[in-house]
Amino acid sequence: MPSLAVPLWDVGNGQGLRQLGELGLALLLSSLIGWEREAQQKSAGLRTHTLVGVASALMMEVSQHGFTHVLGLANVSFDPSRVAAQIVSGIGFIGGGLIFVRRDAVRGLTTAATIWLTCAVGMACGGGLPILALATTALHFLVVRGYPALSRRLARGAVPATAELRLTYLTGRALLPRLMEMCTGRGFRILQVTAERLPGRTDDAARVLLRLEGTADAGRLASELFHTEGVVDVDVSLGDSDEQDA
Repeated sequence: MPSLAVPLWDVGNGQGLRQLGELGLALLLSSLIGWEREAQQKSAGLRTHTLVGVASALMMEVSQHGFTHVLGLANVSFDPSRVAAQIVSGIGFIGGGLIFVRRDAVRGLTTAATIWLTCAVGMACGGGLPILALATTALHFLVVRGYPALSRRLARGAVPATAELRLTYLTGRALLPRLMEMCTGRGFRILQVTAERLPGRTDDAARVLLRLEGTADAGRLASELFHTEGVVDVDVSLGDSDEQDA
């Protein structure tokens, strides 16, 4: 019967330069993905993605080489794909923790998907598939950097967007109807109007919230409103989108 005793530092038992190189490649690629998320100021950034990629690569190395010393025993069978399947299942806990809902909009989907992709890149590195790992990393940058601009171009003029304008203006000039007319004249539909007086000011100013919907440029509209006589301050915020994430 083969002996189960294996030297601790047996470099021939899946602990050689090839395996260290695969871990190093996982470190590099997952760090690149994490750096991109860190640059976007997402909650899961450089450290999280790097740890996910390296850990996935290590678990693949263990799956392939960690049980070779028992394969020669009688009545012992081994399915290396079981460890890989558990990696895919386990990464869902991290991804699920990055997704949350705010103001009826789902956020964090892209970052959760990136965590999942980083896990796959690490598994490819640990599984001895460096070309696929490199190609997937390149595709990641293509998708997260190039697709938003493509989506905006395809959706321009087709899908109305929502925006909120908070205007502070001087009262007593019948200014609000004129401001609302400017909004509708630029192609926006007014969904909600909420006005309130500002008692702490000495210039008799009021604040109004205009919730708009349309396909025009809300930033340009805000600039035009700001330069209208009697308007003190303008703040614009765009409506939430599923592509905005954590």
